[in-house]
Amino acid sequence: MELPTILISIVTYNSKHIFRVLDNLKKEIGNESGIRIVIFDNNSDKEYKRQLEKYGDFVDITFYHENKGFGFGHNHNLLNASEKYFLIFNPDIIVTKENLFQMVTVMENDESIALLVPKVCNEDGSIQHLMRRRVTVFDYAIRFIPFGFVKRLFAKRLAAYECRDIPQDRLVDINMGSGCFMLIRGDIYKGINGFDDRYFMYFEDTDLCLTLNHKNKRVVYTPFSHVVHFYERGSHKNKKLFKIFVKSMIKFFNKWGWKWI
Repeated sequence: MELPTILISIVTYNSKHIFRVLDNLKKEIGNESGIRIVIFDNNSDKEYKRQLEKYGDFVDITFYHENKGFGFGHNHNLLNASEKYFLIFNPDIIVTKENLFQMVTVMENDESIALLVPKVCNEDGSIQHLMRRRVTVFDYAIRFIPFGFVKRLFAKRLAAYECRDIPQDRLVDINMGSGCFMLIRGDIYKGINGFDDRYFMYFEDTDLCLTLNHKNKRVVYTPFSHVVHFYERGSHKNKKLFKIFVKSMIKFFNKWGWKWI
């Protein structure tokens, strides 16, 4: 199969997995002429930048002078690009050529799909439940409350919220997928002006999916392709990241309307 053009966009800030990720991409797709990889570095440490520069023969790198966040970096990479497909790609993702090509084939065979997300797994093969059926303040509160009995009390609600019952034998239209790995048509991404970069980090992927939903563009999950995600759950462990999460959540609900339950 002759692939259409694909631009892989990676935004990084001292991401500890990036070099393993780039080594994997070089092994998997290093000889594919139709695929371009661009990295936007959000002012990482000097040593990190020096290490990143060693991949300059394989990727295009922008070293920005400050950290402007996830959406800003991807918009910088993508809004003026001409490739048919854009792949929003976290610096902590491992993907095989086979899985990527399977996703492109799905998009090529069904032009009604605007954005496609795969099954996201841990290294041991277990599934990370990163898709969302709805977004409410109550659901986020349950996720962050550290008491196990509360999570058990609302286990069915959390399972529904995380789409744990989603079919694994067919393509499924979904409301919201994870920004760790999203394959989107380039013209559609540019048509909605990409991510809302008022979010520094968190919620920009949910916002993007809802924007597509409101424009009657399909967001689809495929269980037939998978990636490995070194999921850190930073907002659950780091006070600074949790504050960023809360600020983004407030911006999100101010924009889309406050839904409490």
